[in-house]
Amino acid sequence: PPEEVEDASEPTKRDRSHLESTLKLNEDKPADDFSGALQRLRKIYHSSIKPLEQSYRYNELRQHEITDGEITSKPMVLFLGPWSVGKSSMINYLLGLDDTPYQLYTGAEPTTSEFTVIMHGPKLKTIEGIVMAADSARSFSPLEKFGQNFLEKLIGIEVPHKLLERVTFVDTPGIIENRKQQERGYPFNDVCQWFIDRADLIFVVFDPTKLDVGLELEMLFRQLKGRESQIRIILNKADSLATQELMRVYGALFWSLAPLINVTEPPRVYVSSFWPQEYHPDTHKDLFLKEEISLLEDLNQVIENRMENKIAFIRQHAIRVRIHALLVDRYLQTYKDKMTFFSDGELVFRDIVEDPDKFFIFKSILAKTNVSKFDLPNREAYKDFFGINPITSFKLLSQQCSYMGGCFLEKIEKAITRELPDLLGSIGLGKKPNVLSCDITGCGETPKNRYRKP
Repeated sequence: PPEEVEDASEPTKRDRSHLESTLKLNEDKPADDFSGALQRLRKIYHSSIKPLEQSYRYNELRQHEITDGEITSKPMVLFLGPWSVGKSSMINYLLGLDDTPYQLYTGAEPTTSEFTVIMHGPKLKTIEGIVMAADSARSFSPLEKFGQNFLEKLIGIEVPHKLLERVTFVDTPGIIENRKQQERGYPFNDVCQWFIDRADLIFVVFDPTKLDVGLELEMLFRQLKGRESQIRIILNKADSLATQELMRVYGALFWSLAPLINVTEPPRVYVSSFWPQEYHPDTHKDLFLKEEISLLEDLNQVIENRMENKIAFIRQHAIRVRIHALLVDRYLQTYKDKMTFFSDGELVFRDIVEDPDKFFIFKSILAKTNVSKFDLPNREAYKDFFGINPITSFKLLSQQCSYMGGCFLEKIEKAITRELPDLLGSIGLGKKPNVLSCDITGCGETPKNRYRKP
C-alpha cells in the first residue's frame, strides 16, 4: 500500500527515553514542597530588606524590585542567541511539543518575534502578555513598565507537561545583527536584562554553520556580566557538520567569546543537536547523546537547587541594597559636614557628586564594611540617581531606627549573616557547614560555577 512508501521518506524520530529518565518525568513522587521555607523567605525579605530598599529608593538605581510572585516563582530557563539557531526547536524537543498544535513556530527565517513564556497549566492555552502582566501572582507583573508595545510582544503558553511543574522556559526573539532597537518599538536590551537578571539558567544557542559573533552579541555578553555561572553555551545542529569542521567552529566560538567572558572558569559548552530527528549518519551520535544527557542533568540540578538559588538570589540582592544604603548615607553625611550657614546646598552637593573620590566616599565604604570591590555600584549611576532623588530627601542610617523595630541597617545585616544562612540550613542543606559562603553565591572575587560536578 502507498502509505508505507510515505513512511520511508519521513525522517525517523529519535528515542526519547533518556529525556524521561534524566528529567525524572515518570516519577510520581511529589515535588519537594518548600512552601514553609518560601513563607519564611518572604517574611525576611519584607521585614529586613524591603524597608531599607524603599527608604533609599534602590529600585531607581537598579530597576529591580522583587515581587512576591518572584520569590515564589519556579526556576526560569532563558534561551538566547541569534535567530534561526534552533532555540524554539529545542524547547519543542524538550517538551515533546512537535506535531502538536502548540509547537513553537520554527523555520529558517527569523520566526520568533515575541518573548514566549512556556509555563505549566492544566490544559494547552495561550495567554496574552497584557493579561500575564496584570496578574500580580505571576512573576511577570514588573514587565508592565516596558510599555504597551512590549506587552504585545509578550506571550504565554500553558502546557500540561510534567517538566513545567518545576521550571518555566522563556524563548526570546533572535538577536538579529544590525537591527536597530528603535525598530523593535520597545527597549529590547532592557527587557533582555530583566529576564537575564532573573534566569536560573541561560542557554546561549549557536548554529555552527553560521557562526557570526557580531555587535549585538557583544552587547548581549556585556549584559551577561556577573551571571557567568548561569550561562551554558550550546553549539546546536552539531550533526550538520563534519567532525573536523565542528572542531574548528568550536575553537572559533571560544576565540570570539574569550574577550566577552572573563572568568577563570569558562562556561560549559554543549555540542549536540537538540531536535527530534535522528542524528545524521556518520556523525558522532554517541558524543551528541552524552552531551544531551549532561545538559539535561544540568537542568535537573538547577531544578533541585531552586530553593538554595532563591535564597542566594535574595541574599545577593540584600547585599546590594545594603551597599547602596551605606553609600547614600555616606553622600549625605559628607554633604552635612560640608554645609555651612552661608553655603549653597546645590553647589556643595554638585561638587560631591562630580568627584566622590575627592571625599573618599567609595573608599570609606570599602574600608569600614566587608564589601567586595566587585559589588560596588558605578559612580556614574549615582549622578543620575541623585539627579532624580535630591540628597535632602534622604535620612541618615543612624536616624532610621525605632524603639520597637530596631535599626534598618542592623536588620539587613542580620538577614545577610544569620537569617538567610539559617534558612538555607533548615531546608536540608545543613549538611555542608557554611553553605552560603562565597563559593556558592559567587559574591567573592571569582565566581564559581555552582552547577559543575566536583
